Amino acid sequence: MTTIAAVETGPAPPRRIPPAPLTAVLAAALLVSLVCGVGLGASGLPWGEVLRLLWAGLTGGTIGPDEVAAYTIVWDIRLPRAVLAAVVGAGLAATGVAVQAMVRNALADPFVLGISSGAAVGANAVMLLGAFSALGVWALSLSAFGSALAAMVLVYAVARTAHGLTPLRLVLTGTAMGYGFSAVTTLMVFGADRGEAARAAMMWLLGSLGGATWGSVPIAAAAVLGGTVHLALSAGRLNALAMGDETAAALGVDAGRLRRELFVVTAAVTGTVVAVSGAIGFVGLMVPHLVRMLVGADHRRVLTVAPLAGAVLLVWVDIVSRILLAPVELPVGVITAVVGVPCFLLLMRRRGDAFGGR
Repeated sequence: MTTIAAVETGPAPPRRIPPAPLTAVLAAALLVSLVCGVGLGASGLPWGEVLRLLWAGLTGGTIGPDEVAAYTIVWDIRLPRAVLAAVVGAGLAATGVAVQAMVRNALADPFVLGISSGAAVGANAVMLLGAFSALGVWALSLSAFGSALAAMVLVYAVARTAHGLTPLRLVLTGTAMGYGFSAVTTLMVFGADRGEAARAAMMWLLGSLGGATWGSVPIAAAAVLGGTVHLALSAGRLNALAMGDETAAALGVDAGRLRRELFVVTAAVTGTVVAVSGAIGFVGLMVPHLVRMLVGADHRRVLTVAPLAGAVLLVWVDIVSRILLAPVELPVGVITAVVGVPCFLLLMRRRGDAFGGR
Protein backbone atom coordinates (compact mmCIF):
# COMPACT_ATOMS: atom_id res chain seq x y z
CA MET A 1 0.00 0.00 0.00
CA THR A 2 1.32 3.39 -0.92
CA THR A 3 1.74 5.77 1.98
CA ILE A 4 0.86 9.33 1.13
CA ALA A 5 3.02 11.88 2.83
CA ALA A 6 1.76 15.24 3.91
CA VAL A 7 2.01 17.62 0.99
CA GLU A 8 2.09 21.38 1.34
CA THR A 9 -0.16 22.83 -1.37
CA GLY A 10 0.73 26.47 -0.80
CA PRO A 11 3.54 28.66 0.44
CA ALA A 12 4.43 28.00 4.04
CA PRO A 13 3.44 30.77 6.45
CA PRO A 14 6.23 32.32 8.49
CA ARG A 15 5.09 30.52 11.64
CA ARG A 16 2.84 27.57 12.20
CA ILE A 17 0.93 26.79 15.35
CA PRO A 18 0.96 23.12 16.38
CA PRO A 19 -2.56 21.76 15.90
CA ALA A 20 -2.84 20.11 19.33
CA PRO A 21 -2.68 23.28 21.50
CA LEU A 22 -4.74 25.22 18.95
CA THR A 23 -7.40 22.50 19.03
CA ALA A 24 -7.47 22.63 22.84
CA VAL A 25 -7.83 26.41 22.81
CA LEU A 26 -10.64 26.28 20.24
CA ALA A 27 -12.45 23.54 22.17
CA ALA A 28 -12.36 25.68 25.31
CA ALA A 29 -13.44 28.73 23.28
CA LEU A 30 -16.36 26.74 21.86
CA LEU A 31 -17.54 25.77 25.35
CA VAL A 32 -17.36 29.40 26.50
CA SER A 33 -19.09 30.51 23.28
CA LEU A 34 -21.98 28.11 23.85
CA VAL A 35 -22.49 29.48 27.36
CA CYS A 36 -22.39 33.02 25.97
CA GLY A 37 -24.86 32.01 23.27
CA VAL A 38 -27.27 30.98 26.02
CA GLY A 39 -26.68 33.99 28.26
CA LEU A 40 -26.77 36.74 25.64
CA GLY A 41 -29.97 37.74 23.90
CA ALA A 42 -32.76 40.26 23.59
CA SER A 43 -33.93 39.36 27.09
CA GLY A 44 -30.95 39.38 29.41
CA LEU A 45 -30.44 36.76 32.10
CA PRO A 46 -27.99 37.01 35.01
CA TRP A 47 -24.92 34.87 34.35
CA GLY A 48 -25.23 33.15 37.70
CA GLU A 49 -28.77 32.11 36.87
CA VAL A 50 -27.76 30.92 33.40
CA LEU A 51 -24.98 28.72 34.80
CA ARG A 52 -27.23 27.36 37.53
CA LEU A 53 -30.01 26.48 35.09
CA LEU A 54 -27.56 24.84 32.71
CA TRP A 55 -26.13 22.80 35.57
CA ALA A 56 -29.61 21.84 36.74
CA GLY A 57 -30.49 20.65 33.24
CA LEU A 58 -27.27 18.66 32.87
CA THR A 59 -27.49 16.99 36.26
CA GLY A 60 -31.26 16.62 36.53
CA GLY A 61 -31.50 19.14 39.36
CA THR A 62 -34.66 20.85 40.48
CA ILE A 63 -35.80 24.41 39.78
CA GLY A 64 -38.33 26.63 41.48
CA PRO A 65 -41.73 27.51 40.03
CA ASP A 66 -40.55 31.06 39.42
CA GLU A 67 -37.65 29.79 37.28
CA VAL A 68 -39.72 27.85 34.74
CA ALA A 69 -39.81 30.71 32.22
CA ALA A 70 -36.05 31.31 32.45
CA TYR A 71 -35.40 27.57 32.23
CA THR A 72 -37.50 27.37 29.04
CA ILE A 73 -35.53 30.23 27.49
CA VAL A 74 -32.22 28.60 28.40
CA TRP A 75 -32.95 24.96 27.52
CA ASP A 76 -35.65 25.04 24.87
CA ILE A 77 -34.80 28.20 22.93
CA ARG A 78 -31.22 29.41 23.30
CA LEU A 79 -29.20 26.25 23.96
CA PRO A 80 -30.45 24.26 20.93
CA ARG A 81 -29.88 27.35 18.80
CA ALA A 82 -26.30 27.76 20.04
CA VAL A 83 -25.58 24.05 19.57
CA LEU A 84 -27.06 24.07 16.07
CA ALA A 85 -24.96 27.12 15.18
CA ALA A 86 -21.84 25.22 16.25
CA VAL A 87 -22.87 22.16 14.24
CA VAL A 88 -23.62 24.17 11.10
CA GLY A 89 -20.40 26.18 11.39
CA ALA A 90 -18.34 23.01 11.80
CA GLY A 91 -20.03 21.37 8.82
CA LEU A 92 -19.58 24.35 6.51
CA ALA A 93 -15.90 24.74 7.46
CA ALA A 94 -15.10 21.04 6.97
CA THR A 95 -16.89 20.81 3.62
CA GLY A 96 -15.23 24.06 2.54
CA VAL A 97 -11.84 22.40 2.99
CA ALA A 98 -12.97 19.37 0.99
CA VAL A 99 -14.53 21.34 -1.86
CA GLN A 100 -11.43 23.52 -2.30
CA ALA A 101 -9.30 20.38 -2.57
CA MET A 102 -11.84 18.63 -4.81
CA VAL A 103 -12.02 21.39 -7.43
CA ARG A 104 -8.52 22.83 -6.76
CA ASN A 105 -9.96 26.33 -6.58
CA ALA A 106 -9.20 28.78 -3.76
CA LEU A 107 -12.54 30.53 -4.34
CA ALA A 108 -14.65 27.39 -3.93
CA ASP A 109 -17.01 26.88 -1.01
CA PRO A 110 -19.73 24.33 -0.15
CA PHE A 111 -22.32 26.27 -2.15
CA VAL A 112 -20.38 26.23 -5.43
CA LEU A 113 -21.96 22.87 -6.24
CA GLY A 114 -25.44 24.43 -6.46
CA ILE A 115 -26.71 22.32 -3.55
CA SER A 116 -27.84 25.26 -1.40
CA SER A 117 -29.76 26.81 -4.29
CA GLY A 118 -31.46 23.49 -4.86
CA ALA A 119 -32.38 23.25 -1.17
CA ALA A 120 -33.87 26.74 -1.38
CA VAL A 121 -36.36 25.57 -4.00
CA GLY A 122 -37.77 22.94 -1.65
CA ALA A 123 -37.78 25.24 1.38
CA ASN A 124 -39.60 27.99 -0.47
CA ALA A 125 -42.13 25.54 -1.86
CA VAL A 126 -43.12 24.87 1.76
CA MET A 127 -43.05 28.48 3.01
CA LEU A 128 -44.66 30.14 -0.02
CA LEU A 129 -46.81 27.47 -1.61
CA GLY A 130 -47.70 25.35 1.43
CA ALA A 131 -46.29 22.20 -0.17
CA PHE A 132 -45.83 19.04 1.93
CA SER A 133 -47.93 20.48 4.75
CA ALA A 134 -48.84 16.94 5.77
CA LEU A 135 -45.31 16.57 7.16
CA GLY A 136 -46.05 19.15 9.85
CA VAL A 137 -43.03 20.66 11.61
CA TRP A 138 -40.69 18.50 9.51
CA ALA A 139 -42.00 19.84 6.19
CA LEU A 140 -39.38 22.59 5.80
CA SER A 141 -36.31 20.52 6.68
CA LEU A 142 -37.33 17.42 4.77
CA SER A 143 -38.35 19.36 1.68
CA ALA A 144 -35.12 21.37 1.68
CA PHE A 145 -33.03 18.24 2.16
CA GLY A 146 -34.92 16.34 -0.53
CA SER A 147 -34.51 19.11 -3.08
CA ALA A 148 -30.82 19.40 -2.13
CA LEU A 149 -30.33 15.72 -2.90
CA ALA A 150 -32.23 16.12 -6.18
CA ALA A 151 -29.97 19.04 -7.08
CA MET A 152 -26.93 16.92 -6.21
CA VAL A 153 -28.04 14.14 -8.56
CA LEU A 154 -28.79 16.61 -11.35
CA VAL A 155 -25.45 18.41 -11.03
CA TYR A 156 -23.59 15.10 -10.96
CA ALA A 157 -25.46 13.75 -13.99
CA VAL A 158 -24.75 16.87 -16.06
CA ALA A 159 -21.13 17.31 -14.94
CA ARG A 160 -20.08 13.69 -15.39
CA THR A 161 -18.49 12.71 -18.69
CA ALA A 162 -17.01 9.54 -20.09
CA HIS A 163 -13.67 10.68 -18.68
CA GLY A 164 -15.02 11.17 -15.15
CA LEU A 165 -15.77 14.20 -13.00
CA THR A 166 -13.35 17.04 -13.79
CA PRO A 167 -12.92 20.03 -11.44
CA LEU A 168 -13.66 22.71 -14.02
CA ARG A 169 -16.77 20.99 -15.37
CA LEU A 170 -18.04 20.41 -11.84
CA VAL A 171 -17.61 24.10 -10.89
CA LEU A 172 -19.21 25.35 -14.10
CA THR A 173 -22.13 22.95 -13.84
CA GLY A 174 -22.73 23.72 -10.17
CA THR A 175 -22.60 27.46 -10.82
CA ALA A 176 -24.96 27.29 -13.79
CA MET A 177 -27.44 25.03 -11.99
CA GLY A 178 -27.25 27.30 -8.94
CA TYR A 179 -28.33 30.27 -11.04
CA GLY A 180 -31.19 28.22 -12.44
CA PHE A 181 -32.40 27.13 -9.00
CA SER A 182 -32.11 30.72 -7.75
CA ALA A 183 -34.29 31.89 -10.62
CA VAL A 184 -36.98 29.39 -9.64
CA THR A 185 -36.79 30.58 -6.03
CA THR A 186 -37.06 34.23 -7.10
CA LEU A 187 -40.17 33.46 -9.12
CA MET A 188 -41.72 31.83 -6.05
CA VAL A 189 -40.95 34.85 -3.86
CA PHE A 190 -42.34 37.37 -6.36
CA GLY A 191 -45.39 35.24 -6.97
CA ALA A 192 -46.21 34.86 -3.28
CA ASP A 193 -49.39 36.63 -2.19
CA ARG A 194 -48.52 36.55 1.49
CA GLY A 195 -46.11 39.24 2.67
CA GLU A 196 -45.12 37.49 5.90
CA ALA A 197 -44.38 34.26 4.03
CA ALA A 198 -42.17 36.13 1.56
CA ARG A 199 -40.30 37.76 4.48
CA ALA A 200 -39.76 34.35 6.10
CA ALA A 201 -38.48 33.02 2.78
CA MET A 202 -36.00 35.86 2.44
CA MET A 203 -34.79 35.28 6.02
CA TRP A 204 -34.20 31.63 5.20
CA LEU A 205 -32.39 32.48 1.96
CA LEU A 206 -30.02 34.75 3.90
CA GLY A 207 -29.51 32.21 6.66
CA SER A 208 -31.31 32.00 9.97
CA LEU A 209 -31.14 29.82 13.08
CA GLY A 210 -34.34 31.19 14.54
CA GLY A 211 -36.22 27.94 13.99
CA ALA A 212 -33.69 25.80 15.87
CA THR A 213 -35.14 23.12 18.14
CA TRP A 214 -33.72 20.05 19.83
CA GLY A 215 -35.42 18.01 17.13
CA SER A 216 -33.30 19.59 14.38
CA VAL A 217 -29.97 19.09 16.17
CA PRO A 218 -29.41 15.27 16.11
CA ILE A 219 -29.80 14.77 12.34
CA ALA A 220 -27.57 17.73 11.49
CA ALA A 221 -25.01 16.71 14.12
CA ALA A 222 -24.90 13.12 12.85
CA ALA A 223 -24.41 14.24 9.24
CA VAL A 224 -21.68 16.74 10.15
CA LEU A 225 -19.88 14.30 12.46
CA GLY A 226 -19.99 11.49 9.92
CA GLY A 227 -18.85 13.73 7.08
CA THR A 228 -16.06 15.34 9.09
CA VAL A 229 -14.71 11.99 10.30
CA HIS A 230 -14.75 10.64 6.75
CA LEU A 231 -12.91 13.70 5.46
CA ALA A 232 -10.34 13.49 8.27
CA LEU A 233 -9.67 9.84 7.41
CA SER A 234 -9.22 10.89 3.77
CA ALA A 235 -6.81 13.73 4.59
CA GLY A 236 -3.80 11.97 3.08
CA ARG A 237 -5.63 11.43 -0.19
CA LEU A 238 -6.77 15.07 -0.16
CA ASN A 239 -3.12 16.13 0.07
CA ALA A 240 -2.41 14.15 -3.08
CA LEU A 241 -5.52 15.38 -4.91
CA ALA A 242 -4.64 19.00 -4.21
CA MET A 243 -1.40 18.53 -6.19
CA GLY A 244 -3.21 17.44 -9.35
CA ASP A 245 -4.63 14.26 -10.82
CA GLU A 246 -1.33 13.04 -12.30
CA THR A 247 0.52 13.41 -9.03
CA ALA A 248 -2.35 11.75 -7.18
CA ALA A 249 -2.23 8.80 -9.60
CA ALA A 250 1.53 8.48 -9.07
CA LEU A 251 0.83 8.23 -5.32
CA GLY A 252 -1.76 5.52 -5.83
CA VAL A 253 -4.87 7.68 -5.51
CA ASP A 254 -7.69 7.35 -8.03
CA ALA A 255 -8.55 11.05 -8.45
CA GLY A 256 -11.83 10.42 -10.26
CA ARG A 257 -13.12 8.01 -7.66
CA LEU A 258 -12.03 10.26 -4.79
CA ARG A 259 -13.69 13.27 -6.42
CA ARG A 260 -16.98 11.38 -6.74
CA GLU A 261 -16.70 10.30 -3.11
CA LEU A 262 -16.05 13.85 -1.95
CA PHE A 263 -18.91 15.16 -4.04
CA VAL A 264 -21.39 12.83 -2.34
CA VAL A 265 -20.07 13.56 1.17
CA THR A 266 -19.94 17.36 0.79
CA ALA A 267 -23.32 17.48 -0.93
CA ALA A 268 -24.96 15.38 1.80
CA VAL A 269 -23.49 17.47 4.61
CA THR A 270 -24.23 20.76 2.84
CA GLY A 271 -27.80 19.71 2.08
CA THR A 272 -28.37 18.70 5.70
CA VAL A 273 -27.06 21.92 7.26
CA VAL A 274 -28.75 24.14 4.69
CA ALA A 275 -32.04 22.39 5.44
CA VAL A 276 -31.89 23.51 9.09
CA SER A 277 -30.16 26.89 8.77
CA GLY A 278 -30.69 28.28 5.28
CA ALA A 279 -27.85 29.48 3.07
CA ILE A 280 -25.04 30.93 5.22
CA GLY A 281 -22.15 32.14 3.10
CA PHE A 282 -18.46 32.87 3.66
CA VAL A 283 -17.92 30.35 6.49
CA GLY A 284 -16.90 27.53 4.14
CA LEU A 285 -14.90 29.95 2.00
CA MET A 286 -13.03 31.94 4.63
CA VAL A 287 -12.36 29.55 7.53
CA PRO A 288 -10.24 27.04 5.54
CA HIS A 289 -7.93 29.83 4.35
CA LEU A 290 -7.56 31.29 7.82
CA VAL A 291 -6.79 27.88 9.28
CA ARG A 292 -4.17 27.16 6.61
CA MET A 293 -2.42 30.39 7.55
CA LEU A 294 -2.16 29.11 11.12
CA VAL A 295 -1.33 25.41 10.75
CA GLY A 296 -0.15 24.96 7.16
CA ALA A 297 -1.71 23.25 4.16
CA ASP A 298 -1.57 19.63 5.36
CA HIS A 299 -5.21 18.48 5.35
CA ARG A 300 -4.60 16.32 8.40
CA ARG A 301 -3.98 19.50 10.37
CA VAL A 302 -6.55 21.64 8.62
CA LEU A 303 -9.40 19.17 9.12
CA THR A 304 -8.56 18.93 12.81
CA VAL A 305 -8.79 22.68 13.39
CA ALA A 306 -11.25 24.00 10.78
CA PRO A 307 -14.47 22.44 12.18
CA LEU A 308 -13.82 23.90 15.64
CA ALA A 309 -12.95 27.30 14.16
CA GLY A 310 -16.13 27.29 12.06
CA ALA A 311 -18.22 26.29 15.06
CA VAL A 312 -16.85 29.11 17.26
CA LEU A 313 -17.27 31.65 14.45
CA LEU A 314 -20.90 30.85 13.70
CA VAL A 315 -21.94 30.76 17.37
CA TRP A 316 -20.68 34.34 17.76
CA VAL A 317 -22.16 35.43 14.44
CA ASP A 318 -25.53 34.16 15.65
CA ILE A 319 -25.12 36.04 18.94
CA VAL A 320 -24.41 39.26 17.06
CA SER A 321 -27.39 38.71 14.76
CA ARG A 322 -29.66 38.49 17.82
CA ILE A 323 -28.39 41.41 19.88
CA LEU A 324 -27.17 43.97 17.33
CA LEU A 325 -30.62 45.40 16.57
CA ALA A 326 -32.60 43.64 19.32
CA PRO A 327 -35.45 42.83 19.42
CA VAL A 328 -35.17 42.67 15.61
CA GLU A 329 -33.19 39.65 14.48
CA LEU A 330 -30.82 39.99 11.53
CA PRO A 331 -30.21 37.14 9.06
CA VAL A 332 -27.02 35.27 9.95
CA GLY A 333 -25.83 35.44 6.35
CA VAL A 334 -25.80 39.24 6.50
CA ILE A 335 -23.37 39.19 9.44
CA THR A 336 -21.09 36.61 7.81
CA ALA A 337 -20.99 38.75 4.66
CA VAL A 338 -20.23 41.94 6.60
CA VAL A 339 -17.38 40.19 8.40
CA GLY A 340 -16.32 37.94 5.56
CA VAL A 341 -15.92 40.45 2.73
CA PRO A 342 -13.23 42.64 4.37
CA CYS A 343 -11.50 39.59 5.86
CA PHE A 344 -11.40 37.88 2.50
CA LEU A 345 -10.07 40.99 0.73
CA LEU A 346 -7.35 41.30 3.38
CA LEU A 347 -6.57 37.62 2.96
CA MET A 348 -6.15 38.08 -0.79
CA ARG A 349 -3.69 40.90 -0.23
CA ARG A 350 -1.65 38.88 2.23
CA ARG A 351 -1.74 35.63 0.25
CA GLY A 352 -2.03 36.85 -3.32
CA ASP A 353 -0.16 33.80 -4.64
CA ALA A 354 -3.05 31.57 -3.57
CA PHE A 355 -5.55 33.70 -5.50
CA GLY A 356 -3.80 34.10 -8.81
CA GLY A 357 -1.50 36.97 -7.82
CA ARG A 358 2.11 37.34 -6.74
